[in-house]
Amino acid sequence: MAVRIPSWAAQEEAPFWEGIARAELRVQGCTRCGRLRFPPRPFCPQCNWPDAVWRPMSGRASLWSFVIAHPPLMPPFAEIAPYNVIVAALDEDPRIRMVGNLLAAPGGAINEVKPDQIRIGARLMVVFSAGPGELTLPRWMYE
Repeated sequence: MAVRIPSWAAQEEAPFWEGIARAELRVQGCTRCGRLRFPPRPFCPQCNWPDAVWRPMSGRASLWSFVIAHPPLMPPFAEIAPYNVIVAALDEDPRIRMVGNLLAAPGGAINEVKPDQIRIGARLMVVFSAGPGELTLPRWMYE
């Protein structure tokens, strides 16, 4: 199966997108000190070591922050606004934070969870759903 890597993604991000295509959330881990890092980068921010391996994560996180997007937005997004954009802090290392959307159900729309239902600190689990242009994205649901 050919993995769809976004045209804007750097080639060093390919293992992340390969994992997403297999419904697996991955982040880089330093081979020297073990520190996790995301987004991918060429050197460890802890020990400056260049080598890393891609490690699967549990897909569990807590809701660290969120915003509700309202128009004016680009036309395709204005049609579905308002919608949430969240920041999830991974259980394996809360310094690793991923931006996504909070869904009510796997494959649900990004505008189904009402703003008054979103709670900082809530427990999350990753789900993988179709994004723009047939791209699969990691998104989040309440545990």
